[in-house]
Amino acid sequence: MIAALIGQPSISSPDLRHDQSNLGVIQRLAEWAENLGFRVEIDPVGPGKANLIATLGASRSADQTGGLVLSGHTDTVPCNPELWSSDPFTATERDDRIYGLGSADMKAFFALILEAAARFDFKDLRRPLVLLGTADEESSMSGARQLLAQQRRLGRQAVIGEPTGLKPIRMHKGVMMESISVHGRAGHSSNPGLGANAILGMHDVISELLVFQQELRDTYRNPAFEVDYPTLNAGAIHGGDSPNRICGACEMLIDIRPLPGMDIDTLHERLAARLAAKLAGHQGLSLSVRRLFPGLPAFETPGDSDMVRAAETFSGQPAGAVAFGTEAPFLSQLGMETIVMGPGFIDQAHQPDEFLPLAHIQPGVELLSRLIQRFCVETGA
Repeated sequence: MIAALIGQPSISSPDLRHDQSNLGVIQRLAEWAENLGFRVEIDPVGPGKANLIATLGASRSADQTGGLVLSGHTDTVPCNPELWSSDPFTATERDDRIYGLGSADMKAFFALILEAAARFDFKDLRRPLVLLGTADEESSMSGARQLLAQQRRLGRQAVIGEPTGLKPIRMHKGVMMESISVHGRAGHSSNPGLGANAILGMHDVISELLVFQQELRDTYRNPAFEVDYPTLNAGAIHGGDSPNRICGACEMLIDIRPLPGMDIDTLHERLAARLAAKLAGHQGLSLSVRRLFPGLPAFETPGDSDMVRAAETFSGQPAGAVAFGTEAPFLSQLGMETIVMGPGFIDQAHQPDEFLPLAHIQPGVELLSRLIQRFCVETGA
């Protein structure tokens, strides 16, 4: 199953030259799930894109408390095949690893779900088991956003199988990407009065960003994270076109990673307001601050929740925190106790020779089986 999923390209990208359909992966998963007795729904997200919602056992209508959702995204990032040691779209086993695009991030997780589900008779499930496969996590997260817009009530607990080395993760930072543009007026460089230099205005913007960066670091801390404060990164800057021309426009791109408890809408408004105030004294200059994408909220599931406690017990590891983003905030907003936990390591994701350790497969199946037993078979909360 892992080999078949790796062999079905499903790249998602904001660049339409690289973007692909995920329907091949969805249809393969649907076929396997139906063979195990799952009731399958394929929900279109856009042209050539869909979510998969497959349910095994008690119907949600019969059990309003819901069951367990095992979730993953069906897409991968683009790749550079010439940098790989083997074909990224062929599962290659060597050195006790499976190499291939999506091996860790995160197609293999679906195979582990199906292997674990095959151990159970659907008549024994008192609460439903839901296999969820989403579209476009690596680009727009449109699949998860659609589920939230639909207010789909899928279950009470959820596991997202991103590569964490089978360690439970109960919180991660959010992601904001902002474009900051200073608009001036071009003119001949021999007379500064003929224009308004956007680069000089951006100088003041950058100075204010550095102050804001330090304020975030001084105000917000969470020791659960390796980098225990919200970060602000200046990622790119572009302005002007010639040394003998007054710069008429300058744009800077930044990335902010807020901690749990920090609202991304409020943070965006604070940033825009203070930068506008900083630039207000510059005649002929104006400012615009816009989001490059809607933003990903930070995520946190309480440490005393049933889901976290069970994952810690079955994995033998305490729940932790990571800096990378997932679809967990959307599942949490749908009312599910959510953790992130899956085979493989994030260090291998998004780079050549991505791999899944063979040693993670059997423990991963056992871990999922125990969670299915706990939340779908046994009684109690």
